[in-house]
Amino acid sequence: MMTAAPLAAFSGYGLELEYMIVDRDSLAVRPIADALLDGLAAAARPAVPGFAWSNELVLHLLELKNLRPAPGLDDLAGKFQAEVRRADEALAAFGARLMPTGMHPWMDPASETRLWPHRDAAIYRTYDAIFDCRAHGWANIQSVQLNLPFADDREFARLHAAVRVLLPVLPALAASSPIADGRVRAEVDYRMDCYRRHAERMPSLIGRVVPDNAESLAHYQESVLAPMYADVAPFDPDRHMREDWLNARGAIPRFGRHAVEIRVIDMQECPRADLAVAALAGAVARALYGERWSSFEEQRGMKTADLAAILGACTRDADRAIIDDARYLALLGVAQPRCGGADLWRHLLQACAGDALLCAETKTALDLILREGPLARRILRAAGAAPDRPRLAAVYRELCDCLIDGRQFAGLR
Repeated sequence: MMTAAPLAAFSGYGLELEYMIVDRDSLAVRPIADALLDGLAAAARPAVPGFAWSNELVLHLLELKNLRPAPGLDDLAGKFQAEVRRADEALAAFGARLMPTGMHPWMDPASETRLWPHRDAAIYRTYDAIFDCRAHGWANIQSVQLNLPFADDREFARLHAAVRVLLPVLPALAASSPIADGRVRAEVDYRMDCYRRHAERMPSLIGRVVPDNAESLAHYQESVLAPMYADVAPFDPDRHMREDWLNARGAIPRFGRHAVEIRVIDMQECPRADLAVAALAGAVARALYGERWSSFEEQRGMKTADLAAILGACTRDADRAIIDDARYLALLGVAQPRCGGADLWRHLLQACAGDALLCAETKTALDLILREGPLARRILRAAGAAPDRPRLAAVYRELCDCLIDGRQFAGLR
């Protein structure tokens, strides 16, 4: 998300959506993002002005994004949908297609990972040298990245505090990765379980996923970025990695964008659902920022370890997680000492119903999620407790169809 000058908080929004490229028939991952981006020339150009396609760490991933902040989210769903269809048409020439959700259900990262070998390849080689990227936490995690702007230090501190409170419960709404290695996992949001462990060889990069409080941008540079850069320096003699994106926490300041980037939202089944989840996350962040239920100081008073424990519970159990931290719940306007994940999000949707981000279509999409469960629950119902490969293929083929059709997943048809 690029901007010529810093925007005030909640005056613009940027989305980055990550999709797997898979074989059109077998649904196996296909490492052909470079061919799509470089070989098709005009055929691979985005159909919507102001949108872009780009690569990431691995060759089977394609990222779609709006280049400049959008004033709202309600019209972005259709634009992202047009880009998805455009990409799918281009991939058809390769016998490939896009797959949604947070993880491929049977990819073997140890044997199937192919790193991006072209521009900026030195960055990816450095990551691989430090961490060995042939693992789910690197090669098989697809997320929605929501960028929220800030204009100055004061807005940054308030926005960072709000997002820090929001992060732990996002998997209860957005989990879509209950299956990996061909089997049902114990964690309903297995992507986040892998993500929280993927950089543990260098803990300064990720901390507890939930970030510590930040006083200012200068304080953040000193307390977070400087230690990271020092730790990575022995592996990075050419200083390729001295950038804010090295930070692997669940929300990070992007200094060039003057935005906080939220990274803990699983990809959904279609842009309509992705934008609905992003809209509710944005509305809750705005309510926290505006101190609707709790003050800035009360939000900052939550210990990072306590927030990380809630994130762990929601990663494991998603909508069925029990949050029994009364102090945390009070920050979100819940007076009871305990609350389930789904009930908390119903409360937040009702409380934020008047927010401009939540148009009628968005509320309809959210109603389905809160009624039928996050996408992970719907996948589990369709797949069963011990799905074989044909059953998984049928479920994920339907999810691929949902992506192209722009409809939410309600089970096998």
